[in-house]
Amino acid sequence: MDQNILRIGCAAGFSGDRTDAAAPVVRALIAAGGPAFLIFETLAERTLALAQLARRADPEAGYEPLLPDLLRPVLADCLAHGVRIVSNFGAANPASAARRIHALARELGLAAPRIAIVEGDDVSSAAHRPLLQAALGPVLDGLDLVSANAYQGAEAIADALLAGADIVVCGRVADPSLAVGPALAHFGWARDDWMRLARATMAGHLLECGTQVTGGYYADPGYKDIPGMAALGYPIAEIDADGHCTITKPAGTGGRIDAHTVKEQLLYEVHDPAAYLTPDVVADISEAEVQELGPDRVRLSGVRGHARPATLKVNVCHATGWLAEGEISYAGARAEGRARLAAQVLRERLAGLGPLRADLIGVSSVFADDGGQWLDSLPDGGARDVRLRVAMNHRERASAERLAREVTALYTCGPAGGGGVRTALRQRLGTVSCVLAREQAPTSFRFIEVAA
Repeated sequence: MDQNILRIGCAAGFSGDRTDAAAPVVRALIAAGGPAFLIFETLAERTLALAQLARRADPEAGYEPLLPDLLRPVLADCLAHGVRIVSNFGAANPASAARRIHALARELGLAAPRIAIVEGDDVSSAAHRPLLQAALGPVLDGLDLVSANAYQGAEAIADALLAGADIVVCGRVADPSLAVGPALAHFGWARDDWMRLARATMAGHLLECGTQVTGGYYADPGYKDIPGMAALGYPIAEIDADGHCTITKPAGTGGRIDAHTVKEQLLYEVHDPAAYLTPDVVADISEAEVQELGPDRVRLSGVRGHARPATLKVNVCHATGWLAEGEISYAGARAEGRARLAAQVLRERLAGLGPLRADLIGVSSVFADDGGQWLDSLPDGGARDVRLRVAMNHRERASAERLAREVTALYTCGPAGGGGVRTALRQRLGTVSCVLAREQAPTSFRFIEVAA
């Protein structure tokens, strides 16, 4: 085994990702030998706000709901073979997530792992309010604040690993930092080794969305065909001592890794290829090279780095009201006309509550607009299989709930032949962003001990 190669496998690219992804990755890491890590990336921009709402309802909630399902298939093998785990599935409650992992280990009859949590990203407290006010100004006034989190970097992750953590549970860290932290700890790089940090950052960037780099999000049948879509393999990065990486996946899994899939993911969400800002480094991929080494093996080189920003990005999420949705189907002769009439009935019944969006799924939905003008201007095409979807946003829950009652009433209030009503109501969130000086949101780690 080559101790100069660090393997990092990714087994989740967002909250709600597949829960059977980790086992093939862990088997591949164990078979390869040498130092290895498993990362789960489970946060999106608003996931933390939803987690904060969950924590308000239950002080022990607020972490990734699928955490036990993600870890149960692989926790024993990871602990037995020294595959350490790093994830942001702590979300709004890393300490509670760590306690849940301890409980899972007990359920599986395993010795208690050493679990560290990374803290410092949550800047929603009253003590932070003046800092947010200074950063956002009048924009902050009147907002019903749900969460405020700074994107932290890799240093606290590395420190926790160097202190002996088997598992590191984070809240809001930058996605690539989940891979940079293990590399920083394993290779012992200087914290200002911008070249190596940038290379590891882009390795983490290739991993962070899971199967996007193995062909999942890339696939477009007849144009960009990908084999084995039902059993996509999740990616593994092989990182050398200089930070260069080779992206691969477990043998026998579906999907494909080639220059095309890697380039698509490399450019994903990168605002400036010459200056990709992260908390750890400013990465420059303007001269990067992507080289196919063989089937499902692609090497990334030529990444350069510059000094990290002096500030950290902060996402501030706030409650904006309630989103109500309702659907009903019409089929057969004149189905589209009946669906259009139903939309008009709902507009009149809900007049005064705000704009009502009406979509005819399969006829006019993706390209429609919230005001309904698109649908009104589109001639009746005579569709015989139509599902009407209506949606409305309102600050008051009781007003938003009216939509569900009105859609349900269409069963007998007409038009004729409507069926299959479904309704939903959920709190809606808005987001504003700002930056804080790095020293205004310091990060640290601590171990969560096993409950007595």
